[in-house]
Amino acid sequence: MKKRRILLASTLAVCIAALYFLQALLMPKYMDKTKEGALIGEYYDNAGNNDVVFIGDCEVYENFSPITLWEKYGITSYIRGSAQQLIWQSYYLMEETFRYETPKVMVFNVLSMKYDTPKSTGAQSQREAYNRMTLDGMRWSSSKWNAIMASMTEEEKKWEAQYSYLFPILRYHDRWSQLTKDDFTYWLHRDKVSDNGYLMQTGVKSVTGEYVERPLVDYSFGENSWYYLDKMVQLCKEKGTQLVLIKAPALSPIWWEQWDEQIAQYAEENELLYINMLDYQQEIGIDWSKDTYDAGLHLNVYGAEKASDWFGKILSQECGVADRRTDTQISALWAKKTQVYNDRKAALQTQQN
Repeated sequence: MKKRRILLASTLAVCIAALYFLQALLMPKYMDKTKEGALIGEYYDNAGNNDVVFIGDCEVYENFSPITLWEKYGITSYIRGSAQQLIWQSYYLMEETFRYETPKVMVFNVLSMKYDTPKSTGAQSQREAYNRMTLDGMRWSSSKWNAIMASMTEEEKKWEAQYSYLFPILRYHDRWSQLTKDDFTYWLHRDKVSDNGYLMQTGVKSVTGEYVERPLVDYSFGENSWYYLDKMVQLCKEKGTQLVLIKAPALSPIWWEQWDEQIAQYAEENELLYINMLDYQQEIGIDWSKDTYDAGLHLNVYGAEKASDWFGKILSQECGVADRRTDTQISALWAKKTQVYNDRKAALQTQQN
């Protein structure tokens, strides 16, 4: 009987190990293309001692440079951003972050307020691919499970879809024909694609004209969006963390004046700092002929460094975030991060030439 139990346990262990390695092989690696998919998972090696954490979509992970905040103000920060990160995902990422650290300031980019509920059709539809780039990188926790349940569209609400977020092999089991050399190179490890969550771009593509969008029938944010923003406010109050709302400097999609007014009023009612950086473009020094890599949708590294320099002053002077450069241990760590950042920047600039 004892030998039988040992054999059964050994067989089970081998099966679990085989499934783990198989899943690791079949999952997308996000190393060459669509690097955004690697961002969420990179946080865990950098968790702790971040006085500022940014939460949000591409408007944070492409428009702010933690290295610039460090060099200019001695601010330690991390960006927990992902492609088309929805507000309920932002909330659960914020909740999860507090499991690892309690930053002095949480910065939330408000663009995702425009998406009220998960849906797979319509003008503001969500795609599973974007959900995956946020959810697959999260470690197992109740925050991840709740984020999964909040994120799924109606088409995904089948048991196999739900559990495929927890066991991705259920989703990627038929990816054999799509495997590339990268899948084997990065089978059991990943290179870092970001600098504390910042995804660097050095290309330049100027803005050539004004962005025009059809006016909306209704500019009101939905109840679900307000619900999760309320939860962010309450969570940060409970943790003693200051919540700062921002609208990052990006020209498209348009940030309507009616949206801005609603956020400004909410911030006033809840005693929050809200900054629409579009109102300060000249003060920041953004040059839309040089500081964007995709014609105004996002900033390149030159624009991100300007935006970070400007915003860092607010974090330092108005939010009271400390300068950590006098701490020799932290300074040594960030010296290494700065070197990696500068090396990456130089390499990308060489590729552009």
